[in-house]
Amino acid sequence: MTELYADVNKIKICYEISGEGDAVILVHGFGVKSKVWIGQFGPLSEKFKVIRFDNRGAGKSDRPNEPYTMDMFADDINGLMDFLNIDKAHIVGWSLGGMIVQAFVLKYQNRVNKLVLINTLPNWPADKSGLEMYKNGQIEGYHAKIKDPTKKFFESASMGFSRKFRKMMEEDPKKKFHGLFSAEDLINESIIDPSTPQDIINQVNALGNYNVLDKLHNIDVETLIICASNDRQTPKSRNELIHEKIQNSKLIVIEKAGHDSPKERAPEVNKHILDFLLA
Repeated sequence: MTELYADVNKIKICYEISGEGDAVILVHGFGVKSKVWIGQFGPLSEKFKVIRFDNRGAGKSDRPNEPYTMDMFADDINGLMDFLNIDKAHIVGWSLGGMIVQAFVLKYQNRVNKLVLINTLPNWPADKSGLEMYKNGQIEGYHAKIKDPTKKFFESASMGFSRKFRKMMEEDPKKKFHGLFSAEDLINESIIDPSTPQDIINQVNALGNYNVLDKLHNIDVETLIICASNDRQTPKSRNELIHEKIQNSKLIVIEKAGHDSPKERAPEVNKHILDFLLA
């Protein structure tokens, strides 16, 4: 797949497009990049024109050294749509990407057809000290990944994958899951263009100032919320709260899955997304 670049808000955004039809834009989470959508990019492009892109401060996009805000991230999606001459699109966000997408739809609701939120939050629950701990943990994780990416991957896997899935990945790192990826693929990808400590610091700023809980009732577009029963990073209860606040929404719980359910349970997650978008 060819990586392309868009001039957006005085920076370059790296993006990829696959498929034809109505536009679907995939927005990734914290400390990762657009390749995290490995479970969705190909399958969804069989029915839609799918765009995945690296957020500012991630992947191959520019990394301006300044504190980021949710407004900046939202404006980048808007600018990318302008660059690609896309008037309206289905918008899909996972984790931090789901937070960005909530900010985007509240600011640019007229540009959204349908909204999909996956394993996300309506606000950042940690106080200033908790945010500092999160930042330091992410920076420590960066150094551990650079030192030994395989060890770091399997240590972190307990937060994202079920015990059964982790065991299968450990027993055969080359095993292709859903015909899309192996543990070896995910490990190798994790050390290509990683978010640096400075990128992490810049991204963390957006989390500390994020709270749209009292604004979600203003979202009128049809919304699908997908969460995972065993997600410790973005708990089911927080996604249920989003569902309560957005009147025109549907909630689906992926049972016995964690934060990386879009990878581990890709066929199931993709079916829910496609059923929703094609309805």
